[in-house]
Amino acid sequence: MRIISKRKLREFWAEKPEAEVPLRLWYDVVRRSDWNSFADVRGTFRHADIYKDCVIFDIGGNKFRLIAKVRYRIKRVYVRFVLTHRKYDKNDWMDDCEC
Repeated sequence: MRIISKRKLREFWAEKPEAEVPLRLWYDVVRRSDWNSFADVRGTFRHADIYKDCVIFDIGGNKFRLIAKVRYRIKRVYVRFVLTHRKYDKNDWMDDCEC
C-alpha cells in the first residue's frame, strides 16, 4: 500500500516522541501490505475499526489513534489524523469521515 503521507506521522512523533517507534512499525507493516478490503486490514491489525469512510488504528498499545482513508482499488492509505486518545475522544475528526 502507498501511504499518503508520512509527514503527519513525523509531525506527531515530534510532539510525542513515545509514538515514534509504534508509528514507524505501523508504517512499515502497511507499506508491505496488499489490502483489498477491510477484512484484509483486520487480518493485519485485528483491533482496527471502521467509521463511515475511515479506518481507525490503535497505535502504541491503544495510547494513540491513527485515522486513515483506505482506497483499496488504487492501493493507497491517506493518513487523516494521528491523535492522542484524549483528542480522539473529542470526536472532532468524525466530520472528515463522511463519504
